[in-house]
Amino acid sequence: MGTLFVFIVILIGPLVGLLLTWPARRIGSSIIAITMAGSFVFGLVNHFLIAGDDHVSHVDPRWRTLFAASAMILAAIELLGCGLASAYARGRRKVS
Repeated sequence: MGTLFVFIVILIGPLVGLLLTWPARRIGSSIIAITMAGSFVFGLVNHFLIAGDDHVSHVDPRWRTLFAASAMILAAIELLGCGLASAYARGRRKVS
C-alpha cells in the first residue's frame, strides 16, 4: 500500500499537476499542492512518528544523523512546494 501511495502521490501526482498548469493553472497547481502536502505527511509519519523500517531510529547509528537531516530537508522542501503551489493556484495575473 505504501509503494502505491509513493508511486501515485509522490512520483506521478506532481508531474501530472505540472503538465496541467499550462492549460489549467489553478487545477494543476492545486494538484501539486495536494501531492506535496501528502508527501510531507507521509514522510513525517514514516520517518518520525510510526516505528517502522523508514523510521529514523531504525537506521544504523553511523547514518542516523545524515538520514534524519535529509528527512528534515525533504520535509522542508515538500512544505515549500506545497506553499508555493498553493500561492500560485490562488494568484492573479496583473494587467498593465
